[in-house]
Amino acid sequence: MKSYKVKSSINLSEINTKEIIEKASKKIKKNRKKLSKLQETMYAERKYAVLICLQGMDTSGKDSLIREVFKDVNAQGVEVTSFKVPTELELSHNYLWRHYIALPEKGKIGIFNRTHYENVLVTRVHPEYVFSENIPSVKSLEDLDDDFYNKRMDEINNFEKQITNNGTIVLKFFLNLSKNEQKHRLLRRLKLKEKNWKFSPGDLKERQLWDKYQFCYQELLNKTSTEIAPWFIIPADDKDTARYLVSEILVEELDKLNFKEPELPEKYKLEIKNYKKQLESE
Repeated sequence: MKSYKVKSSINLSEINTKEIIEKASKKIKKNRKKLSKLQETMYAERKYAVLICLQGMDTSGKDSLIREVFKDVNAQGVEVTSFKVPTELELSHNYLWRHYIALPEKGKIGIFNRTHYENVLVTRVHPEYVFSENIPSVKSLEDLDDDFYNKRMDEINNFEKQITNNGTIVLKFFLNLSKNEQKHRLLRRLKLKEKNWKFSPGDLKERQLWDKYQFCYQELLNKTSTEIAPWFIIPADDKDTARYLVSEILVEELDKLNFKEPELPEKYKLEIKNYKKQLESE
């Protein structure tokens, strides 16, 4: 799965958004069982945590991917956080604060559905949003230039370096959806009554900014994919394929860590027979 990892500068417009893998929905079932076992062992070992970051345009399939990839993992072992518009409390802290406090504990998988990268994505497309952070150095839109966002990306790289140094494995997935496929998915939400609730007029406004979003995604993919916290670009026009690829990469990457269940202390091992007798004699 190395071909999906961002290792060098990429041009997003040249990367395929559609790939079809035969029997992807069946293959994902095997990976779900593997992920369940990996998380179970990781929980017993309590040495690592895993942070999975999902980004993508509206309708790219983030929610359904979470549902389908992690449905066999113990519910207590997975924590999903969806980052919306910052609250008043969150805005009273620095922009990374709410992401720090949502990090998974050791032994668990944390999923950020939309992530700390919104701070160099949505706020770059809509720079006026930054004013709500009340940053002393930001007095006008002119202050929100490329240097401002490059500095933020450096800060995000440092944030990820810090947490990986302390045992959190960071894996980031960009669901690469085509504009045409997004159109079909939005139309489906309008045509199917049971899907109407998913539609918002704001989706159409954001769609008009497609090129700006693609530029910002390309920038962050090129500047924040590191060896310790890599980005993977997943073709997302076919949902089954996207889900399978994410599950396969997760299994592949987590297998490398060789999680091991802890052993009983030697003094307890020597007493196992006595413990059995004690229980059997009740």
